Amino acid sequence: MFVNTRMWSFLLILHVLETAVGSQQFNILYLIADDLRPTLGCYSDPVVKSPNIDQLASVSTVFHNAYAQQAVCGPSRVSFLTSRRPDTTKLYDFNSYWRVHAGNYTTLPQYFKSNGYTTLSVGKVFHPGIASNHSDDYPYSWSVPPYHPPSFKYEKRKVCKDKDGTLHSNLLCAVDVSEMPLGTLPDMENTEEAIRLLKSMKGSQDPFFLAVGFYKPHIPFRIPREYLKLYPIESMTLAPDPDVPKKLPNVAYNPWTDIRKREDVQALNLSFPYGPIPKDFQMQIRQHYFASVSYMDAQVGKILQALDDFGLAKDTIVVFSSDHGWSLGEHGEWAKYSNFDVATRVPLIVYKPGVTSPFRQPGEKTFPFIDVFQGTREQFGKGQVVESVVELVDVFPTLTHLAGLRPLHHCPPSSFKIELCTEGSSLAYLIRNSERDINREAYSFSQYPRPSDSIQENSDLPDLVDIRIMGYSLRSTDYRYTLWVGFDPVHCQPNMTDIHAGEMYLLAEDPGEDNNVFDEFDHATVLRKLGMLPSWRESLKHHVMCFSSGLKSKGIM
Repeated sequence: MFVNTRMWSFLLILHVLETAVGSQQFNILYLIADDLRPTLGCYSDPVVKSPNIDQLASVSTVFHNAYAQQAVCGPSRVSFLTSRRPDTTKLYDFNSYWRVHAGNYTTLPQYFKSNGYTTLSVGKVFHPGIASNHSDDYPYSWSVPPYHPPSFKYEKRKVCKDKDGTLHSNLLCAVDVSEMPLGTLPDMENTEEAIRLLKSMKGSQDPFFLAVGFYKPHIPFRIPREYLKLYPIESMTLAPDPDVPKKLPNVAYNPWTDIRKREDVQALNLSFPYGPIPKDFQMQIRQHYFASVSYMDAQVGKILQALDDFGLAKDTIVVFSSDHGWSLGEHGEWAKYSNFDVATRVPLIVYKPGVTSPFRQPGEKTFPFIDVFQGTREQFGKGQVVESVVELVDVFPTLTHLAGLRPLHHCPPSSFKIELCTEGSSLAYLIRNSERDINREAYSFSQYPRPSDSIQENSDLPDLVDIRIMGYSLRSTDYRYTLWVGFDPVHCQPNMTDIHAGEMYLLAEDPGEDNNVFDEFDHATVLRKLGMLPSWRESLKHHVMCFSSGLKSKGIM
């Protein structure tokens, strides 16, 4: 956990003092991208143009090392919206509703709703379907039924026009918006609805919690064609490490089956499971992903400008994040479905007026919209940067703290019957105070299920009944350590002594996680102790401490 007992006590005292001093109620605007890794200017990406998110970051706290708990949409969203890890929600696929399958856990919007907030949902916030009871968890989490854009029903249909004019269901799908069914796209509709809701809440006496879930840059890359012009194909490059690492265990590899189902990818006749995708098509994928990010950035900018237009920027906490990352050819992989940084690392940006930046003068804009096509390269500050490792389960307790609500208690080891608690930690202290030193004792924990040691058609997304192995991964400032262990899908229990494979990446010398040094250590003395530890997270920390000590004794670290 990031915050120890002494820090937790300090935060409680701070919360009491703040409550006594001021009673201002802050609104919450939670912006969630889909499949977005930190390919943003504010994260020092040299290619992507994201001026509106960069502007937000310049007045915010920017967490450079934030990680999702599972790199797939449904499980990740349920995890950060309940502040419980996948082994507590028991959701590793899309096929169960946590309130029935695991426990009646209070969600982030539900907690704000119970504290007098009007809670509103636009687009993809919870994952649709069984994972949110076919209702986006309404009426528990939301004051009114969530909004879904009508044009989304065409997202997977044959609307991508080929050179000969025929329509296909492609991965690469830059379009003329006027030719689309309904003459629009889902995220454009999301933006219009979010602005309408902000306008409606302008004069409300109650504070609001508005979550807006964008569909991009999730595939298919159905975006306005003009955004491709920002990324000429001749300037695109391959991933710096496009080959499958020699020491990568088979169980760790994701064969990107959802990519393979698209008509334009099927036409490539790729071999399973490794491919590879032809280099020219790889560069087109990267071009379309970057263009999708810029398209999504424009939607973010329009919503943020609306905060200014309606006089809400001074009273609204803004959070921008994603559900997980997305591989762009690194390690010979595409999409999510793994424990690598490119799949688990996400942007996390938090703005609180008067805290992360001074209050604006009357009439001064905080978030004027920036048109990426104007050709101006806006130069923004980096905001207040935090390098210490944090997790998405930290968002729930952080927002409750920043809003002045009663802070959450940490969950006990077994919390299935406890409706309200957190398996994360509040980051409010880091938002209010500049980070003096990186906390090297901070960890993030991610996990990914597999059906077998060998690569199968369902390796990316096995159903719960088919899960036989779970990859538990610990990320610190210095390393990523992953154990692939036996898993009982009936009781959702790992066997930490049944190790199928392992990965260890020393990030100072191997930031791309390409050189697995797991086999350079004798694990026998550690394995006997793992079954005695109370949880897989404690087991993993214990194991990695012993492992790193062994590497130091050999002069490797």
